[in-house]
Amino acid sequence: MFTIREGLAAIDFSKVTAMLAATHWSPGITEEEVRKGAENSALVTGAFREDGTQIGYARVVSDKTRFAYLMDVIVEESCRASGIGEQMISYLLNHPELKDVYQWMLVTTYAHDFYEKCGFTRTARANDLMEIRKPRPR
Repeated sequence: MFTIREGLAAIDFSKVTAMLAATHWSPGITEEEVRKGAENSALVTGAFREDGTQIGYARVVSDKTRFAYLMDVIVEESCRASGIGEQMISYLLNHPELKDVYQWMLVTTYAHDFYEKCGFTRTARANDLMEIRKPRPR
């Protein structure tokens, strides 16, 4: 059993940093980066066990009108494949502050099947997407 909480005050940034730092997409990320990213996000959420231990995290960067970008979706490894990630994403996609958003995006390298279960599709506009990618500051 778990609950979803939102807002910066709910988040255990030390725990989230440890989970994210172990991923392929943000190895070595610092707590300062995680906090700054959360502070500048439209919405941050966490999944918590009944004892208050954080076991999941997800955030949205958005103008709350036209566009939202789902980021840093992570569930503690021992709790994966239990529906926590899907419920966090559903919470975000259906949040009243984001109800007007009609373009949601994310980047994934291997979790396509998971995100498709949550309603995402592979982009039909890959040729329209562009980026500037710089090394992460140390």
